[in-house]
Formats: sequence, structure tokens, C-alpha cells
Amino acid sequence: MRRWEQRSEIPLLAASLLFLAAYAVLVLAHGLPTGRRTACVVAIVLLWSLFAADYLVRWRLAGWRLGFVRTHWLDTVVLLMPLLRPLCMVRVYTAVQRRRDRPRLSLHARVITYAGLTALLLSFAGALAVYQQEHAAPGATIRTFGDAVWWACSALTTVGYGDVSPVTWGGRVIAAGLMAGGLALLGAVTGSFSSWLIQTFAREDEKKPPAG
Repeated sequence: MRRWEQRSEIPLLAASLLFLAAYAVLVLAHGLPTGRRTACVVAIVLLWSLFAADYLVRWRLAGWRLGFVRTHWLDTVVLLMPLLRPLCMVRVYTAVQRRRDRPRLSLHARVITYAGLTALLLSFAGALAVYQQEHAAPGATIRTFGDAVWWACSALTTVGYGDVSPVTWGGRVIAAGLMAGGLALLGAVTGSFSSWLIQTFAREDEKKPPAG
């Protein structure tokens, strides 16, 4: 399984970006010709099939045990909701890092960098999803993609100004997931930064000569 993940994670990351791009075109290009819309739908289905095949291969390598589903719950969620694949970026980094002797970045820098990239991709995916659900709904306040991006940023950072908010059940489910992801990412960055500060001050204290 480790060899499979090492070889498949980079192609799967590329497939995830293609999936997001095809979904973005499908959602945002309202005047897209029927043939191109069909091509986007076909691309989305084929890419999702690739994700499903990867899941089944890793489950097979684990011996078809139900424990795989429990221990790989994030993979199961991402398979059902492919727009959440940015949450798997840490696993991608781990697979790439196995090819090198040592990390190029410190632990704290890695946490902050990958949390930032994950937040960026997750907010874009969340904005697309909530815009698709909300822009044509009666009484909706999220009418444009700009409104959706603004809402996604406020939801992911757990600010929640309240000037725009989802009114459909689908939009509210997306909002709940985005806020949960925002809390997790914010906690990771804050904890890593705090740990870095503590270690820095501890080293400075160790360098000081003893008092008296």
C-alpha cells in the first residue's frame, strides 16, 4: 500500500485539480455550449471514477477489511464529496517526502504552508459549491460568485459577518463543513505558531548566563 500511495498521490493530485477546474467551468460558465458542458460532465465522472478506483485498490491491498473504512474515514468522505480533496494535501506531502532523505522545511513551516494551501483550495471549492446551490434560489443573498467567495472566506475564518448567508439546505450543509474545516486549519496554524514561539524563547533563555 505504501508503494501504491507513493506512486499514485501525485497523479491523483493532478486529477483533483482537473476535477476542480472542470467543476468550476460547469458552474461559472452559464452560456457554455451544450457540447462543452457535456464534456465537462464526462470529465468529472471519469475523474471521480479514478478516485473510486484508487480507493478500491487501497482497500484491496488492506485485505478488504472493514477497519480500512474506519481508519481511512477521510478518504471515504472525500470519495463521496470530491471537492474536499484539498484536505488530503498532507498525505500528498508525505508520499513525496518518502522519496527524500529529510524535509526541506521545518515542521512548523510545513504545517503553516500546507494549512494555507489547503485553506485556499478549500475556500475556492466551497465558494463554487455554495454558489451552485444558492445563486438561483428564492430569497438568496449569494447571487454572484464574488458573494460566494466573500462568504467562503468569512466562513472558513469563522468570522461570519452575516451580510450574506446560505438559505438552501444544501448551502447550509456546505457551510457547516467549511466552518468545521476552518476551525481545524486555524487550530493547526495557531498551535504550530505558538509552539514555534515557545521553542524560540526557550532557546533564548538557555543562552542567557545564570543569574547571580
